[in-house]
Amino acid sequence: MKTLIDPSAMPVTKPESQELTFQIRPYTGPDAAMWNDFVAKARNSTFLFNRNYADYHADRFKDASLIITRGDKIAALFIASANNDIISAHGGLTYGGLILPLSGTTAPDVVEIMEEIADYYRKNGYRKLIYKHIPQIYCLAPADDPVYALFRMGASIKEVNLSTSINLSDTAAPGPNLNKRRCARRAKCQGVIIEESTDFDSFWPILEATLRERHNVRPVHSLAEIKLLASRFPDNLKLFTALGPDGNILGGTVLYISPRVVHAQYIASTPEGRQLGAVHLLFLELRDRFGGREGWLDFGISNEDHGLILNSGLIDQKWNYGGRPVAHYIFSLDL
Repeated sequence: MKTLIDPSAMPVTKPESQELTFQIRPYTGPDAAMWNDFVAKARNSTFLFNRNYADYHADRFKDASLIITRGDKIAALFIASANNDIISAHGGLTYGGLILPLSGTTAPDVVEIMEEIADYYRKNGYRKLIYKHIPQIYCLAPADDPVYALFRMGASIKEVNLSTSINLSDTAAPGPNLNKRRCARRAKCQGVIIEESTDFDSFWPILEATLRERHNVRPVHSLAEIKLLASRFPDNLKLFTALGPDGNILGGTVLYISPRVVHAQYIASTPEGRQLGAVHLLFLELRDRFGGREGWLDFGISNEDHGLILNSGLIDQKWNYGGRPVAHYIFSLDL
């Protein structure tokens, strides 16, 4: 007869010399500089965790972030928001949760920290934690220890979405298929050119029309918000456009650029741009522009209805550029 093991009952063996004592306190505004400095050096963070980004929609998401210290040093940060009695890490971001240093906070530490975080929120009246794990491709070093901790604590997988990414540093990685290359050549022959731009005002109506017609949704960011964020993070948030011979925008993409990933946050084109293959040329040139760097070109997820629907046409398009699937996991933990 098999005996089922309760993960929460499994011990974590700690060397006697590493007595783990952590303190947890809420993040407050005066902590911003210290927080941002830690985020810039963490092994599993991007500029989305910088408070100048994470707080741009503070009016819509109640911050519930935590600072975890051991002695006089920060051991980890926890970026999260609250909605009624549910903690989400983070409700306004693609991913969130525990932010870890390159060294000094080990896997046994993470298990203890996550248990203490859960206890902290429980004692403050919250009943559930939704945890959006940061995909491995974004990390400077492996950082899946929070997933192990969540397993130990009895969390379940609430949602899985599939993104599609191209390995920019692997010259043997699959390239665009023949049809993509033909479409790009046709666009170039028709006089389409690719350039970096700051003309969000002209691109945003194209994006709104594309999302409305194809997915019946609106951009997550308003035009004012994306311009604000671009002004705060000029090296991390860039617009690239495909221009016709008359100089009009035929299509474009908003890129979120982190140390390991160039992520296409938004992609859109006009009907004329689709006919000319403007976006095909755009991404082939972007692959060449960023090729050779250590990391990935990520096209974003191809799911709807909280991961239950996979848009096969959309993910096939990304596959045909040479991309391959990357899973985004969201966990649920009853507190």
